Amino acid sequence: MPLARATHLPRRGVLAAGGALGLGAALAACGTDDGKSGGSDSGTAAAKSGPWTFEDDRGQTAKADKVPSDIVAFVGVAAALYDYGVQAKGVFGPTTTKDGKADVQAGDLDVSKVTVLGNEWGQFNIEKYAALAPDVLISTMFDDAGTLWYVPEESKKKILAVGAPSVGISVYDRQMTEPLQRMLALAKSLGGDVTGDKVQQAKKRFEDAAARLRAAAKAKPDIKVMAGSASQDLFYVSGTDLSVDLEYFKALGVNFVEPPEQAKAKGGGWYESLSWENVDKYPADIIMMDNRTSAIQPADITQGTWKKLPAVKAGQVIARNPEPILSYDKCAPLLEDLAKAIENAKKVS
Repeated sequence: MPLARATHLPRRGVLAAGGALGLGAALAACGTDDGKSGGSDSGTAAAKSGPWTFEDDRGQTAKADKVPSDIVAFVGVAAALYDYGVQAKGVFGPTTTKDGKADVQAGDLDVSKVTVLGNEWGQFNIEKYAALAPDVLISTMFDDAGTLWYVPEESKKKILAVGAPSVGISVYDRQMTEPLQRMLALAKSLGGDVTGDKVQQAKKRFEDAAARLRAAAKAKPDIKVMAGSASQDLFYVSGTDLSVDLEYFKALGVNFVEPPEQAKAKGGGWYESLSWENVDKYPADIIMMDNRTSAIQPADITQGTWKKLPAVKAGQVIARNPEPILSYDKCAPLLEDLAKAIENAKKVS
């Protein structure tokens, strides 16, 4: 899982790194978790009549009497569905920044038109969730145990007791193309537009970007890329195993820094933790840095050892989102940016 959660996720490993009516007694027992709230809006207008089913990546089949229109989802999932014309009613996870603007993980969502059930790790307001009378709860999964991302383990039973079926889309130990296809299938089941010109153009752009990245990696096989994330005390180096983006980029031929398995063990197999004094342990020509708000951004890193890195001095640092928004529209630029970086990179390591 994304390593920025390392201090919060001891049990789940860490990534380099939820019809108020009739629920009175149940909610009294549930209690609440604080979360910020934006305005509430209606669900997707594309909802159809008739029964709805969707088999998720846990092998569980979510069922409803009609296509869900009151959707609650992890913000990155809501952002992906939005690109297919499916509007979530409520979201949880990093949605707004401290100044109230949309978080990078919110994509093109209008954050003023969704109810935010929790903006930070561990937040999920169950009373607000129940008041939305959700038809379905959707999140990604960063393990093989079926753990719904950002749904707090300690209140999971109370959240599921509200009654909405849940859907999990796996982003664990597979290439990006697989969850992209799964999110497309989910959007289609929810009445989204997955065949229109905009989607077809985005898919073509993604395919072209993949071909460009493959060609760039082949042309410059000696360019070494490191995936990193910064915290106050530690620098995290991600291996390509387990992460959907890095596994896919590696399959396209990108030459990545790979911490040894024993070094990644403390990060649940995702990453190696380095002190800032040892940030130069792995030579790299390009550094991809975690752009989530939970991580310190390159411009704000003050450690002298960072500034002395050859890739930093050469200006060969680009952004990476370890939790990519799973629509072709949002994933195509990720491939394009890396391809451009490799095309323009100088060998500095």
